[in-house]
Amino acid sequence: MSDTIAVISDIARKAGRIQMECLGRALRIEYKGVIDIVTDVDRRCEEMILSELGRHFPGDEILAEEGGVRSGNAARRWIVDPLDGTVNFAHGFPFFCVSIALEEDGELAAGAIFDPNRDELFTAEKGKGAQLNGKRMQVSTIPELNKAMLATGFAYNVREVERLDNLDNFGNFVKRACAVRRPGSAAIDLAWLACGRIDGFWELFLKPWDIAAGVLIIREAGGRVTSFNGGPLDIFGTEILASNGLIHEEMQEVLKIRESCIVDRGSS
Repeated sequence: MSDTIAVISDIARKAGRIQMECLGRALRIEYKGVIDIVTDVDRRCEEMILSELGRHFPGDEILAEEGGVRSGNAARRWIVDPLDGTVNFAHGFPFFCVSIALEEDGELAAGAIFDPNRDELFTAEKGKGAQLNGKRMQVSTIPELNKAMLATGFAYNVREVERLDNLDNFGNFVKRACAVRRPGSAAIDLAWLACGRIDGFWELFLKPWDIAAGVLIIREAGGRVTSFNGGPLDIFGTEILASNGLIHEEMQEVLKIRESCIVDRGSS
């Protein structure tokens, strides 16, 4: 384990301990949108993470979900989600995590996702593979979409952006895949894809901190991550398609059904 992975793994575990200590307690909840919430635990975790990153990696740039932006060395940027799955956490639903990623010269270089409910730490470094609690992991070998379990989610703007919601995609995949799940933490979904528990994932309107660590972990576990049309993924973009690689083209075809429907309705 490199020094970088060791440090961010320790930081992620510290944030996870904060979450578990506060789980089930009264929370201060604020609304960033109609259904988009933030708790005092999100902020407490972010403050700790930013402080630790600043101590170990002084001068690096930081982009964090709850406004913790710090300018610095533009060649090295940390992308942080202090509590992914906040709605789950606020309801006591045990599916949330911490996600920390390092981007160097525009490329994802290191990442850690810690699930404190299951004490599972997913890590990866570019070119060095992916690990779950220190053991090498890889994506599944499910070869066909009709045998695959998929996961997805619905963005906080689902009530506001009708033409680009994910409901049609969800319905189309239910008709084609073995199963579709919606657990509520994109970072864990991606980590679980990397270790073979699910076979594919797609979603709209995620943020860089939701996916940065998970994208690298999947790639290092042998999976594939792209935009819906198979092109390069932009972590600042509006769509992500991830899979074990074997079902990727089939998933693209299902997503094209949605796109063709949008075009047809728009031209009628």
